[in-house]
Amino acid sequence: MLEISKLDELRSYFTLIHHTKGRLRLRISSKIKSEKQNLKLEDIDSLVLKINGIKSLKINELIGSLTIQYDNDIFPKNLWDDLLEGKNLEKICQIINKIIKELE
Repeated sequence: MLEISKLDELRSYFTLIHHTKGRLRLRISSKIKSEKQNLKLEDIDSLVLKINGIKSLKINELIGSLTIQYDNDIFPKNLWDDLLEGKNLEKICQIINKIIKELE
């Protein structure tokens, strides 16, 4: 299960480039390389795309960006905004943990 402290740590690696309903583009901090041994891009892609409401995920390693296309009815824009701002992390963590249980 994802803990709030880990969610907050992971959140800190991303900064907003652009966000409209249904499309989120983030800059990925080079500091995420310290997590690289725990993360494989292929695994992230396959796991995230199993989540109902995530349409596509595109990682551009060359420029260090991540683009997420999502269903705004399932994941409202304000939920993403709260995550990036570090607000309502307990609620967001509960949502993520529910999704994880559904994928098991």
